[in-house]
Amino acid sequence: MKVIINEEELLSRIAVLFTLPISVLVESNPHIASNQLSPGDEIIIPGYWTRMERMPKEEVLPPLYRERIQFINQNQRNLPGSIVKVPVKIKHRIVDTAEPYPSAKYMNDIDVLQTIFPFMKVNKIGSSALGKEIMEIRVGIGKKKVHMNASLHANEWITSLVLMEWFNEYLVALTNGMRIGHCSALELFQECDLSIVGMANPDGVDLVIDGPPKEIASSCLDMNNGNDDYHGWKADITGVDLNRQFPANWDRMKERYPAGPGPRDYPGERPLTQKEAIALAELVRREDFDRVIALHTQGHEFYWGYNGDEPQLSAIMAREFAQKTTYAPVQYVDSHAGFKDWFIQEYKRPGFTLELGKGVNPLPLSQFKAIYEETKHLLNASMYL
Repeated sequence: MKVIINEEELLSRIAVLFTLPISVLVESNPHIASNQLSPGDEIIIPGYWTRMERMPKEEVLPPLYRERIQFINQNQRNLPGSIVKVPVKIKHRIVDTAEPYPSAKYMNDIDVLQTIFPFMKVNKIGSSALGKEIMEIRVGIGKKKVHMNASLHANEWITSLVLMEWFNEYLVALTNGMRIGHCSALELFQECDLSIVGMANPDGVDLVIDGPPKEIASSCLDMNNGNDDYHGWKADITGVDLNRQFPANWDRMKERYPAGPGPRDYPGERPLTQKEAIALAELVRREDFDRVIALHTQGHEFYWGYNGDEPQLSAIMAREFAQKTTYAPVQYVDSHAGFKDWFIQEYKRPGFTLELGKGVNPLPLSQFKAIYEETKHLLNASMYL
């Protein structure tokens, strides 16, 4: 919600007026250099939108509500009966979890959420093989750098929906003074610098949900062994499995899956040849995260080690994850070249692969509620530990 200031004002007073943490208001207005505002300054108040209503008589309005209306209608006389902008605090979630989640819906959710919650920053970190933007979302001012990603595998797109629903809950909690799990959302905001890549394989996700674009339909059909049902497709649009692309014993995966491009498992001709995998690797190298969480399906378990390179903190986090959910902790598994594997090997820091739900991918949306209710505890713990 944007407001043009027409007289001397304090940013801190506005935070009190709209019951917002001052740190969240400051992050929403990086163009404002000080607490002192001057006439003509434009500020953005996060967590609100406006609707037009007829101004009631002053005596029926609570004083705080009346002052808010007067503040956002500074350039007009707010007489009873006149039509004015009324501030409405957002307390509901924006992300629609009732329908499949192609990349267009995901990108639209990012736009809507950033409009309402401008303290979230959005950066393009790369493009997919078909030129779709791969976006990173950042929230928080703390020193602990936490990265989460989803939908590295195409038919695991429900992970994007889970991650974005949790993120939406976090944003609403921040602007409403609420807790997320047993933690204060504001404390997490102040302690953590959260990075989210909510859809790492947009081409693949769209292939599974909507089928191939006409111009590459023939090549996709060939890679899928003549089957026009793409529900079993895990790879990127060129038939390379993005979670077999990272330089952590990649050669073992190449020996195990030597065949060419297809719907799953093929690791490519070399590590980090695919644009989507490169984008994630470059982000990690640039940002030097303290821990990473990769969301996948399925198995109702999580993997937390790799070749003995994981630190002691990983075991502590794994115990907390297991206590908070019914997910089974698995330290080692006979798999290599995954995002989590590479991060642990390279940085010797905590990395986790969460295998959400149980069944055949893509998991049905009928499982979403149960999956989300457990997964949110794991995501919360990855922030507060």
